[in-house]
Amino acid sequence: MSLRKTFLLAATSLLMAGAATTAALAQTPFKIGLVLPMTGPSQSTGKQIDAAVNLFVKTHGDVVAGRKIEVILRDDAGVPDTTKRMVQELIVKDHVDAIAGFGLTPLALSVAPLATQAKVPMIVMAAATSIITEKSPFIVRSAQVIPQVASTMGTWAAQNGIKKVVTLVADYGPGVDAEGWFNKNFTAGGGTIDANLRVPLANPDFAPFLQRMADDKPDAVFVFTPSGFGAVFMKQFVERGLDKSGIKLIATGDVTDDDQLNAMGDVTLGVVTTGPYSASHPGAVNAKFVSEFKAANNGMRPNFMAVFGYDGMQVIYDT
Repeated sequence: MSLRKTFLLAATSLLMAGAATTAALAQTPFKIGLVLPMTGPSQSTGKQIDAAVNLFVKTHGDVVAGRKIEVILRDDAGVPDTTKRMVQELIVKDHVDAIAGFGLTPLALSVAPLATQAKVPMIVMAAATSIITEKSPFIVRSAQVIPQVASTMGTWAAQNGIKKVVTLVADYGPGVDAEGWFNKNFTAGGGTIDANLRVPLANPDFAPFLQRMADDKPDAVFVFTPSGFGAVFMKQFVERGLDKSGIKLIATGDVTDDDQLNAMGDVTLGVVTTGPYSASHPGAVNAKFVSEFKAANNGMRPNFMAVFGYDGMQVIYDT
């Protein structure tokens, strides 16, 4: 009898301790460290994702499984060393439960080892190089992967009368991915690559590369730039009269993203791009999303980065 009493007392104590732990956990917010380039050349990406994250929390509520969601935003300005420092602080000082964002591939790669070491889930909402998810078992991605869009454009170009192409890409992971996958599918369809040109990421001056392209006189130029750089490219493309040269402009959707499309003007008419999203996509679900996004952000139109951020929050909520 004494042994039975002892067992019951121990079991009761464990249940009470478990209940107390559960109650304490319910009172502890679920912290998400959101690291984005809110300033610098890629600020369009940061602005879009941040707005989408806020919209998701607003429309889906800020409590999940009894825990309040707390988003801690940090601006890394697109600098990998800054990204790494901020993530370290979020993990060690703020004790975040997840890290998210990452506007460019070098930023995501810089913190992958930290996610592994701390065993913190890492949700990549923008960076698109194919190898990123291989760098840590704690990484998931809600963004596109460059081979998806570049290979599709290569196939389309070969099937639509384009015989000779010059590629012009930003010289870093996604650009190399875009160049390689476009070339693979385009040449498999019978096309010829006249030149592969790579523009330094830190110096988005396309002028000398555009001149080289104009001299080669290809049927088309295939372009990849990070989101937010498209307006600079299109401006220089027009300044050199290439919009009237007969050289067809084909690209990934980053070049003509919805966030900057209006400012580019009529030069974008006739440009063919491949991408996973357009704000003009028909359908009730997208119409609702665009309407809510504009209402929450002074009329700003969402681009594909906004969708990646929104979907990334869905991953967190569902998990």
